[in-house]
Amino acid sequence: MTIANGGAAPARLEGKSTAMVVCWILGLGSLVSWNSMLTIGDYYYNLFPRYHPSRVLTLVYQSCANGTMVLLAYNEAKIDTRKRNLAGYILFCASTFLLIVLDLATSGQGGIAPYIGICVIVGAFGVADAHVQGGMVGDLSFMCPEFIQSFLAGLAASGALTSALRLMTKAAFDKSAGGERKGAVLFLGISTFLEFLCIILYTFFFPKLPIVKHYRTKAALEGSKTVSADLAVVGIQTQQMQEVDDTKQQERLSNKQLFFQNIDYALELFLIYVLTLSIFPGFLFENTGKHQLGSWYPLVLIAMYNVWDFISRYIPLVKCLRLPRKGLMGGVLARFLLIPAFYFTAKYGDQGWMIMLTSFLGLSNGYLTVCILTNAPKGYKGPEQNALGNLLVLCLLGGIFAGVALDWLWIIGKQSF
Repeated sequence: MTIANGGAAPARLEGKSTAMVVCWILGLGSLVSWNSMLTIGDYYYNLFPRYHPSRVLTLVYQSCANGTMVLLAYNEAKIDTRKRNLAGYILFCASTFLLIVLDLATSGQGGIAPYIGICVIVGAFGVADAHVQGGMVGDLSFMCPEFIQSFLAGLAASGALTSALRLMTKAAFDKSAGGERKGAVLFLGISTFLEFLCIILYTFFFPKLPIVKHYRTKAALEGSKTVSADLAVVGIQTQQMQEVDDTKQQERLSNKQLFFQNIDYALELFLIYVLTLSIFPGFLFENTGKHQLGSWYPLVLIAMYNVWDFISRYIPLVKCLRLPRKGLMGGVLARFLLIPAFYFTAKYGDQGWMIMLTSFLGLSNGYLTVCILTNAPKGYKGPEQNALGNLLVLCLLGGIFAGVALDWLWIIGKQSF
C-alpha cells in the first residue's frame, strides 16, 4: 500500500481507547524498572549503608539519561523512532534482568564491587530512559493529547504500583529470613516481565491501530522522516512522499526557533523537576528522622508521593481544571515554598505533616507536567511536534539532574557523609 494523500482525518478514527490503554502500559514500562530500584531503596541501604544509594544511583541514572538525551534531541529528525523506542525497551528489559543475575551471583552481599556493578546497570537504565521518554513523547506529540496524557499517567502509575507492591511484600516478608532480598528480587522479576510486554506491544500491536496509522501517515506527509519504519511495518510505503518530505523539512521551524517559542514551557518543566528531585527520593529516605512508623516511614512517604502523582495526571482531563499557559509559571514558582516547609517539618513536625507535604509534592508534580506536555505541541506540524517533544523532555531531564545534584545540599555537615 502506498499513500499519496493522507492529510485529511477519516470520519471515524478507530482504536482510540485501545491506543490510550497501550500508551498507558508503555508509560508504565518506561519507568517501572527505575521505580522498582527506588522502592527497594531500603534493601540497598542495608547492603550499602555508607554509600548513599538513593542519591548516588539517582545521580548516575540522570547523568547518563541527560548525556544521551542531548545527542538524541540534537539528531531527532534523523533518528528512526521505531528503532529508538525498541532499543530503549530492550535495554530496560536486559538491564533489569541483569540486576537479578547480579544479586544472585553475589548472594545478596554488600561491598564495593557489587555496588559498582549496580551503578553500571543503573547507567544503562538512564540511556534507556532517554531513548524511550524522548522517543515516545515526540512520537505521541503529533497524535491526540489524550495519548500523551495516558503515557504520562502510565509513568506515574509505575511508581504507585511499585509502592503498593513494596508495602505488600514488606508485610509478607518482614519477619522472614532474607525478606527484603526476596521482595527486591520479586520486584525486579515483575519489572522484567513488564518491560518484555512493552517490547511486544510496541513491536506488533501499537503500529497496527488505525488511529496510530492515520497520525503517522499525516506526520509523514508533513515532512517527518522518523515514522517511515513504523509505516513500513504496516505496509504503508513512503517513497512517493520523498519530494514532499524535502520541501516540508525546509519549511519546518528549527529546534532553536521551537525552543525560544516555547521557552516558558521549557523553563517550567526544568523548575518543576529541580524542586521535585531535590526532595524526592533522597531527602525522604535520609533526612526525615525517625517516627512511630519506623522502617515503614520512608516507604509510606514514597508511596504517598507516587499515588498522588498518579492521580493528579488525570485532573487536566477536566478542561475547567486545566491551568492556562499564563497561569503555569505562577503555579511552578509557588511550589518552591515547599523547600522551607519540608525543612521545618523534618526538624519540628510530626509524621502526619510530612505525609501531607509529600502528597502535595506528588500532586503538583503530576498535574503541572501533564498541563505543559499536552498544551505545548498544539498548532505545530508533525515534525515540529516531534522535535518539541524531544526538547521538552530534555529540559525535564535537565531539571531532574539539577535537582538530584542539589539534593546533596541537605546532607552538608553530616558526619556520615
